[in-house]
Amino acid sequence: MHITNFEFKAVARDLGAFEKKLLTLNPVFIGEDNQTDTYFNVTKGRLKLREGNIENSLIYYEREDVAQAKESDILLYKFQPQPPLKEILVKVHGIKVIVKKKRKIYFIKNVKFHFDTVEDLGTFVEVEAIDDSGYMKIEDLKKQCMKYADLLGIKSSDYISVSYSDLILQR
Repeated sequence: MHITNFEFKAVARDLGAFEKKLLTLNPVFIGEDNQTDTYFNVTKGRLKLREGNIENSLIYYEREDVAQAKESDILLYKFQPQPPLKEILVKVHGIKVIVKKKRKIYFIKNVKFHFDTVEDLGTFVEVEAIDDSGYMKIEDLKKQCMKYADLLGIKSSDYISVSYSDLILQR
């Protein structure tokens, strides 16, 4: 499945306060996922295998590393956990880094909200305005994303420019 989204990731010094603001809009709560993201060595973009109790997928994505909301181009394959898939990926690409997190997942229409506690990194909020139909304009996705950044009170200094994998590698 090909997906276009506009997203941001930000440091959340008080994750509960962000979640409380979102709850005033009555989002749909999907659940709390314990996720392990295994990133693989690739020459372009990022390739990760997400294993969780809610979400399981192989994800390839490309996006700029800028500290602001940004567009992402994503290829997503959802699957039921199967150890041979991970074994093949490890053998072919090798493991770059592993990211473990607890993630609360909410939705409002096509906008997905993550409230993350990432092992060895801290707490973060991530918002993704998602188009998996191919019919939405990137400008509309950006407007949605920025609307929620404003609602949550995200400051420009809070934005994270890189993925959790990069933050772990930088440590």
